[in-house]
Parts: sequence; structure tokens; C-alpha cells
Amino acid sequence: MSQSGSVERVLLPGWSHTQLLFAALCLVALVYKVAVFFARSKDVRRKVQAFSGPPTHWLFGHVHEFKQNGEDLKKIVQWGKGYPYAFQLWFGPSVCFVTIHHPDYAKTLLSSTEPKDKMGYWFLESWIGDGLLVSGGQKWFRHRRLLTPGFHYDVLKPYIKLMSESAELMLDNWEKYADTNEVFELFEHVSLMTLDSILQCAFSCNSNCQMEGGTNAYIKAVYELTDLINLRIRIFPYHNDLIFYLSPHGFRYRKACKVAHSHTQEVLRQRKEVLKEETELTRIQAKRNLDFLDILLFARDEKQQGLSDADIQAEVDTFMFEGHDTTASGISFLLYCLACHPEHQRLCREEINKVLDGKRSLEWEDLNKIPYTTMCIKESLRLYPPVPGFARVTTKPMTFFDGRSVPEGVSVGISVFALHRNETVWENPDVFDPLRFLPENVSKRSSHAFVPFAAGPRNCIGQNFAMNEMKVVTAQTLKRYQLIEDPAFKPKLIPRLVLRSLNGIHIKIKPVDTEG
Repeated sequence: MSQSGSVERVLLPGWSHTQLLFAALCLVALVYKVAVFFARSKDVRRKVQAFSGPPTHWLFGHVHEFKQNGEDLKKIVQWGKGYPYAFQLWFGPSVCFVTIHHPDYAKTLLSSTEPKDKMGYWFLESWIGDGLLVSGGQKWFRHRRLLTPGFHYDVLKPYIKLMSESAELMLDNWEKYADTNEVFELFEHVSLMTLDSILQCAFSCNSNCQMEGGTNAYIKAVYELTDLINLRIRIFPYHNDLIFYLSPHGFRYRKACKVAHSHTQEVLRQRKEVLKEETELTRIQAKRNLDFLDILLFARDEKQQGLSDADIQAEVDTFMFEGHDTTASGISFLLYCLACHPEHQRLCREEINKVLDGKRSLEWEDLNKIPYTTMCIKESLRLYPPVPGFARVTTKPMTFFDGRSVPEGVSVGISVFALHRNETVWENPDVFDPLRFLPENVSKRSSHAFVPFAAGPRNCIGQNFAMNEMKVVTAQTLKRYQLIEDPAFKPKLIPRLVLRSLNGIHIKIKPVDTEG
């Protein structure tokens, strides 16, 4: 017997040469992975060395600081006070965002055409595909150009009546709370209303989702998906596709994705069935108002090439999510703000009633006749931005106004929440003050101090749609109800792709004729 053979039996009894070789290869692979990991971490630290930040944990970075208790966004604001303009924010040992919270920095980033950072948005792709929200480069440019006609005022104009009808149905459902003076959670109601609205406006699809209430499968799937994506961002091992796929959370994610995709696929199937005999938009327009889906299906570039089925599915999924969930967040927090500030609510109601002058709802021509209400909407969007943060990744070196730079390949995030509450930009930033948006006050601020819909070439394509819906819903609501705060229910803010509250958003209501 050889000496080496006896050593094998002593150290690893029962192991064959093949098993030993496999174990050795696994060990080498592990060592290689660890070495690559630490090399990447070192490289990231080198790239962001121009910026300091709060102390980090060697493994968790700053993730352990976020308790998911409603205080996390406040922590970002507090850190911003100690690190002017921007600071490092680490998710694990090798993922870092240079986090911006000042308009001069935001202007540099948002004026560029840098693509979305792939970390958070990459986790979205299996749900909403490579649509306008996620895509970059020439694909994004082409899609943006093809989709822009879908947001022309001629297309948006007929939506006002549909938005009003959806809002009126929601307010009818609220009558039971007006009669009982009962406190109720409004985000779920508003989510169903905005889903109903987006289905009618953008897809000419009449749904029954407001009558189904919280049992609506698509709404439940969207909640599940947004929660799981945020969980995946926070848990470093879940950044690995295989680990997440094999986890119970990955199973839940795939199940919810299937529900969401089934919903949008059915919307697409129904429309294609209706349009199978049509070849031109002008012929459709002669029969009815065009919608977003019409334009999506008939879009053609200069080579007369349209969007592929996969591209159309991605844009439908993107707009279905973006068009209802972000708007639901914006409307819910707006109504809460008005409940908390009855003096501003009263001024909005007086303005709205004067414009309505006996009409049932706002019309297209009325949208620009409610300046005070519009200022209240903007102030609510400042305090409670529906998208509390987003990120880009640099494809070339970027230098900011103070001389600090980041090289290619750095993730740069904008905390919209912290930017909107930066005390060097906004006096008494936590106070609800619509007069901040008087034209003379706006002119004194940076154009990038207020960016609820982002800014620059990659701004939100649907911002006019969202603002119109917020105006219509506010007018319908204030015409019928007085909104009342219940001090026992304060929202605990939490970022979930869109801004939400851990404990919901609660108000009480009374019929307007009992006010005072």
C-alpha cells in the first residue's frame, strides 16, 4: 500500500479519488468566488471614494439600519444633514449607491441620458419585462418615441370623463363611512379605483374591480410582487437568481407573476380580437376615441416596423403597474394631507365649486382653472412622492458642480424623499405649505428641487395623465365629502417600489352639507 493511499483512508475514509477531486474543485471554485467578491468590493469602494457616508457593517452595509418600521425614510433625510449633496449607501458588502439629496446634484444626473441602474429594476424585469421603465439605449429611445403619441392631449382629453366615473363609483362606496363617522383605510379603495380608471382609459376595458373589493386577484398580485421585490433588494443572498428561485419567496413571486401576466394577457387578447379586422388608426378613430393600447398596437417607426408581441406585453405590464399603483399612492396621500389641513381643504373646495358651477364633474377645460388645488397636489407630492427614489448607472465619468466625480459603472441614486425635505432648499420642510408653489416662489428654486416625476430625457411619460387624475379625483371627493383626520392613525411611511404606509392611510368623512 502506498503512503498517499494510507493518508487518504486516514483523513477521508470511504472517499474515492473522484470524490476527492470534486471536493477540491468545489473548494477552488469557492475560493475563486470569494476572491472575485472581495476584489469587486474593493473596486466599488475605490470608485466611490470621493464620497463619505454613515458607518457601515462589514457584511450588511447599511441594510441592518433599515428596520422596516416606518422610520427608514426619515433616516435617509437625517443622514443627508450630515453629508451635504450626496453620501454612500451600501446594500451588503459590494453594492453601493452614491445617494443624491440636493437639486444641483440631481440636475447633473437627470440632465444626462444615463440608463436606469439594473439592480432594483433588474428584479422587476421578470414581472414587467424590458419595457419603457427598465430598458435603455436605442431600445428605450425607440419605444419612447413610439409611445409618446399615446399621451397627446387629444388622447388624454376623453379620459377625464372616465376618470370621473371611476372616482364617483369609489365615492358611492364611501357613503357607509360618511353615515357612521367610521374611520377607514383608503389606500385599498383608491388602488381599486385607479386600476378601474387605467383599464377604462388606456385599455377601454370595463372591469368590476371596485365591486370585487380586496378580492381582486390583480391588485393582490401587485401587492405581493412589490413586497417581494423590496424584500429581494434588502436580502443580499436573494440577489442570486438560483437562491431566490429555490426559496419560498421565489415560489410566491412566480405565482404572483403568473396572475399579473394572465391579467394583462387577457386585456391584450380581447383587444386584438376587436382589432383583427382593422388596419388603420384613422378608421378606429372614426368609430371611437383612441386609447393607449390602440397606439401601442399600431405604432410604427420610420422603417414601418412595429413593436413585437413581447414588447407590447412588456409595455402593457409596465403601464398597468405604473399607471395605477403610483397614482394610487399620490391620490391617497393627497387626500390624507387635505384631511390633516382643513383650512387648505376648505380653500380647495371653494375653488372647485366655483369652477364646477353646478356641473357634475370637471371637464378638460377646467383642469387649469384650479391653481390652489394644483398647489396642494404638488405640496402633497413633495412630502409624499409616489416614487421615493430611483437610480441611474454611469456609462462614463460624471462630475458634479462641487468638483467631485464618479467614474464609469457607478450606481447613483436620487432619494426623492430626502431631496423634497432638504432643509437647505425648503424652509420648514416637514410643514404642509401649498404656497411654496406660487409662481414667484417656484422661480426662486432650482428646477430640480421638485422631481416627483423625475426630470430630463427620462422623465415620466405619464405625468400629465397622473396629474389629471389627481385633479379629477380631488374635485369629485371634495365636492361630496369633508375629509377628517383621525390622530390615532398616523401613516408609517415605507418604500415599496411606490410609497406606502405600513399601517395603511386612514381618514374619516362627512357629507359636505354638514361641514361647519
